[in-house]
Order: sequence, then C-alpha cells, then structure tokens
Amino acid sequence: MTTGIDGTPKGAQPPREPEGRTRRDVARGLRTGALAAALAPLLAAFRAPGRTPDRASFDRMHRGRRIRGVRGADGHWHVTIDGRPLHLMRRADGTWLSMVDHYCSYPTPLDAARAAADALAPGERLREAGTEPRHEHRGGRHGVRA
Repeated sequence: MTTGIDGTPKGAQPPREPEGRTRRDVARGLRTGALAAALAPLLAAFRAPGRTPDRASFDRMHRGRRIRGVRGADGHWHVTIDGRPLHLMRRADGTWLSMVDHYCSYPTPLDAARAAADALAPGERLREAGTEPRHEHRGGRHGVRA
C-alpha cells in the first residue's frame, strides 16, 4: 500500500475536526448576545405609542374623559379618570385590570383606563378616594356555622 507525504494511506479521508463548539463559536455567540442586549432598548423605543408599558406617564382625552396616569417611584401606577382615582391591578401574566371593568385584562394601564372610562355611564363618575360605603356589623355571629 502506498502512503502520502503525511504517512496516511493514499485515498484515505483527512481527520475530522472534533464535533461540538469551539472557543471561536462560543465567543461569536457571546458577541451576538451582547449586541442584542445593547439594541433591545432602542428597538423598544420604536414601538407604537400608547402600547409601551415602560412609559412613565400618560395624559389623554378619551370619549370626553380625561385619563391621566403616572408611574410612581415604587413602580405602581396612579391613574385617574376626570381627576378621581382608578384602582388598577397587575395580573401574573403582566396584563392589567381595573375595579370598574374587572372581568377583562388589558395589555397596558392606559388600555385598562380606557376600558374603565367606556364602562362608566354618561355623567357617572368614579367615587372619591375614601368614600366607599362602610359595612357595619351589629352583633350576631359571623363566619361558617356547622
């Protein structure tokens, strides 16, 4: 049998590179990830207005009602409709619901406030903070009875 210059038999396949990732592949992946992380805030800035959950405030008129929202330093939204507070809650899936329309979820606090404004009848307003009716219990037993 004849051999080549490198000592391998003529017609034999050259040795294969080891399978798996090389250091070069890992470095390329890390650079790609870093570039994506750097560009993410820029891409988020080009979303449609009113749909960006990271906005710090909004002030809009919606069907004759003034809707204002400000995200506080604590991260909670403080939303009002015609100057009266609207309580919003964030669901586990990231959507929002209000105490006026608590059967549906909305992608942003602004969308939840718009839906609450739509649910109010003409001339109807939200209650002032602290004016909810009190439930007074006078005597009697409460709770589960066996």
